[in-house]
Amino acid sequence: SSSVERSTFQFDIDVLLYPWFKLLDLSVQNMNIFGRTEVIDNTLNPDFVRKFVLDFFFEEKQNLRFDVYNVDTRSSNLSKHDFLGQMFCTLGEIIGSTGSRLERTLSGIPGKKCGTIIFTAEELSNCRDIATMQFCANKLDKKDFFGKSDPFLVFYRSNEDGTFTICHKTEVIKNNLNPVWQPFTIPVRALCNGDYDRTVKVDVYDWDRDGSHDFIGEFTTSYRELSRGQSQFNVYEVLNPKKKGKKKKYVNSGTVRRVECVCVLQYLLGGGGCFFPGNPSQPTSLHYMSPYQMNAYAMALKAVGEIIQDYDSDKLFPAYGFGAKLPPDGKISHAFPLNSNTENPNCVGIEGVLEAYFQSLRTVQLYGPTNFAPVINQVARCAAEITDGSQYFVLLMITDGVISDMAQTKEAVVNAAALPMSIIIVGVGPAEFDAMEELDGDEVRVSSRGRLAERDIVQFVPFRDYIDRSGNQVLSMARLAKDVLAEIPDQLLSFMKSRGIEPQPPLPPGTLHFNNIRRC
Repeated sequence: SSSVERSTFQFDIDVLLYPWFKLLDLSVQNMNIFGRTEVIDNTLNPDFVRKFVLDFFFEEKQNLRFDVYNVDTRSSNLSKHDFLGQMFCTLGEIIGSTGSRLERTLSGIPGKKCGTIIFTAEELSNCRDIATMQFCANKLDKKDFFGKSDPFLVFYRSNEDGTFTICHKTEVIKNNLNPVWQPFTIPVRALCNGDYDRTVKVDVYDWDRDGSHDFIGEFTTSYRELSRGQSQFNVYEVLNPKKKGKKKKYVNSGTVRRVECVCVLQYLLGGGGCFFPGNPSQPTSLHYMSPYQMNAYAMALKAVGEIIQDYDSDKLFPAYGFGAKLPPDGKISHAFPLNSNTENPNCVGIEGVLEAYFQSLRTVQLYGPTNFAPVINQVARCAAEITDGSQYFVLLMITDGVISDMAQTKEAVVNAAALPMSIIIVGVGPAEFDAMEELDGDEVRVSSRGRLAERDIVQFVPFRDYIDRSGNQVLSMARLAKDVLAEIPDQLLSFMKSRGIEPQPPLPPGTLHFNNIRRC
């Protein structure tokens, strides 16, 4: 919807959407017209019906530009119409806004107030959701002669031609008419192709060893119904059409109830914030402050931070350095605020973090040893204070690979795995990163003193693997951000599930939400 400054006449208003990607130059030639709304006749406050359906990728920066025009003729040539204003934002900003509602001022006409434009995000546009569901049944038909039934569920996605495609099978529960199946995870795209109202058919079978499974019954639903809270909509009668046609008193062949249905995106829409903390004069230094380009530390910080900041409600980021002598007495510190303010280490936005980083390089003396544990423990203490699911912490650590306290760091990671936090480690420079690979628990879960980490919360990548050979820093940063952030949604969901935390309902438009953390 849009509101345009009132003038002596009214407008027929049209909106164009241009998506482009961070790896491209921000020139008009590199933008593609994704779509345009319908024209709303004779109004200054149009409410557009046409929707734009976009795939949302949490780990990518998806830039958007909206242009508003007054339509004067039937021509498709934009030069024939009056330009009313434009607005730039990212898809992540819309998704991450309170209530998924973003209001921005239009600009583009010098000296003129162009009005405002309002966006709302619907879950239909997100075809990358991952759903976790659990079902149980009650009083299913007895099919086995010497026992009860060995039931399992088969899920089918409906196709546009009216046919069905199988998309999931549960495990078999032996000899039980009241089974409780294990939770399972499935991409929403596989279940309903991103259309939350598309029919999902579920068949209930009695398992037989020879493969000739006995049909117990079926029911239909949709992902929208499945994602509702506990209600009568989530209890389904299992019906057998043949039995229903033969028996006048037939009621059903049992019932199936949805126990749980959680979508990872819901945690982002529920109002929870995300936190992430993070000789220079010589060109040989990894911290070299070149007047012509960013160093690897700054590139990694900017690449990851610009995406994840869209999901932080107050844009205040505590930023720390580790491994330096601090003025005035040269005391060695392994967790010092980059802005030199021990009472409030928060920086405003990613640009504020970068500014504090560059200023710190001018005032501290880089010095070993390099200890990871103090910074991890610092953030863990903050995460331990808020474990109700309203906050999730992401710690970004950028390092040259030298680690002096491996045993203490592994202990810190094991402890942090029980808290609402993830750790991203970006290795810069030519060093070997064997120690970092050990902390990344993809192959072998991190352990300390006989204790295994509850979850895999560490993602490590060497920055050198993402450097574009042509020297394109923007492309290098986009590749890096995509990979390091790819595991965050699953890590967040694993914590919520392990604590039985249900997604908070989206906050209604106009509701203010503030992060209640200001320092850690």
